[in-house]
Amino acid sequence: MQDPVSGDVASVFTQLVDARKSARGFSREPVPQTVLDQVFGAALRAPSNCNTQPWQTHVASGDKVEELRTKLPEAFMKGEFTMDFPYDGKYEGVYKERQYASAEALYSAMGITREEKDKRNVAFMRNFTFFDAPHVAFLFLPEPFGLREACDLGMYAQTLMLSMVAHGLACCPQTALSFMAGQVREVLDIDPGNRLLFGLSFGYEDEQHPSNRCRTERAELADITHFHGS
Repeated sequence: MQDPVSGDVASVFTQLVDARKSARGFSREPVPQTVLDQVFGAALRAPSNCNTQPWQTHVASGDKVEELRTKLPEAFMKGEFTMDFPYDGKYEGVYKERQYASAEALYSAMGITREEKDKRNVAFMRNFTFFDAPHVAFLFLPEPFGLREACDLGMYAQTLMLSMVAHGLACCPQTALSFMAGQVREVLDIDPGNRLLFGLSFGYEDEQHPSNRCRTERAELADITHFHGS
């Protein structure tokens, strides 16, 4: 039997999990390369089936992130979508309720009402300028990997986000960035055999940005987790 971690370590882990949130306002201050190496290096310990580690991560900074910050909104407005994976999921029942509650929490934090469609559109378009973040990580699934390996990539992403929080950074995972997979590959000169699953804007949090006051609710333990047996 593996020895349990100390109470202090468990407490720190719980604090990290609770501190992670989807930040949508960042300082433009870049993160030093030494910190980036530590953050992404720690995430390499993420689990995967048979230790295949089926992911490739490309981090844009400096001139490359600025080029993307210009090109992606333009491509989106022209309807030039280049998704590698279909975006056709539909939420029903409690899942739709959670989706609506999440949107309501975010727009309420920013003082935007349901009727203010233009302001909501402006807020959405900030996805493609990375909420002013100085860095964005793009998480790719190499061909011919599929659903099972995408689950591995998800475990890597969570490990990466917790690593960011542990190093004093904020982040926001963004499915919207996968709409522009072709443009991202072109700007960063990425092999077309790598398919973009989603992006992750990150950097130092702008604590004054109203969107960062948003905290979404979570289901009760009994609603999600079911224990069987004695």
